[in-house]
Amino acid sequence: MSTLPGPVMVASGCGGTGRELAAYADLVGLDFVTRSITLDPRAGGPSPRIVETPSGLVNAIGLQNPGLEHFLATELPWLVRAGVRVFVSIAGSSMGEYADLARRLSRAPGVAGLEINIGAPDQAGEGLFDVREPYHAASVVAAVRREFPGDLPVLAKLRPDLSRIVEGARGVVDAGATAVVIGNAVPAAMPDGRPGGLTGPAIGPIALRCVATVLTELPDVAVIGGGGVSTVADARRFLDLGASAVQIGTALLHDPTTVARVRAALTAEDTA
Repeated sequence: MSTLPGPVMVASGCGGTGRELAAYADLVGLDFVTRSITLDPRAGGPSPRIVETPSGLVNAIGLQNPGLEHFLATELPWLVRAGVRVFVSIAGSSMGEYADLARRLSRAPGVAGLEINIGAPDQAGEGLFDVREPYHAASVVAAVRREFPGDLPVLAKLRPDLSRIVEGARGVVDAGATAVVIGNAVPAAMPDGRPGGLTGPAIGPIALRCVATVLTELPDVAVIGGGGVSTVADARRFLDLGASAVQIGTALLHDPTTVARVRAALTAEDTA
């Protein structure tokens, strides 16, 4: 039986390599989602990559990462030694790349689970396999699930697209996803018009609506919510709806203690 993370996770890409958070939080037992890893290194997009906007950030990172080999040799061992529960976010240009990543990570010591990035705001522009159709998203999940141990969780991260979120969630769960992560970036634009993704408090109400809709229509599906979570009250909004956990991302960029603070407060509430 897969063990779901919770109640608080570090969202993909927002905790750096983990080292950046070590001075601000006790990492032992922390559920940490890595930046999205691809088979080959990616240099990412041109600067500027992050621009502040009212109530959020617009980013166009371009999935910068060192590639799987470097991640396995340096970043993963450090996280494991730090006592982190590592959920590796994976992204690919084809179903074959997703499957290859899952196969190689299935043999990597210390991997607690995978998060499949199938909700990037600009998949085609970032060279990712186009999964805008729920059928294609489900196909990616099925390919990953075949290559990854059945007793470890596979999380499918979808963008908060209210018009198709139930269809997408149903498809990926039927294909073998352990849980659905709702709260990826919303498609937006950088000031110069380049495609980007909007994150932070601005998308919180949208993500909350998507989580509520999925849990109403699919009450047996495990959902991990996120979008603008920076306080215990923010987290409770998702958890009280029935979410299994929340992810914290953008808030860490201005207050790296956020995950530790919210996790401690929720633990204190639950044990009171």
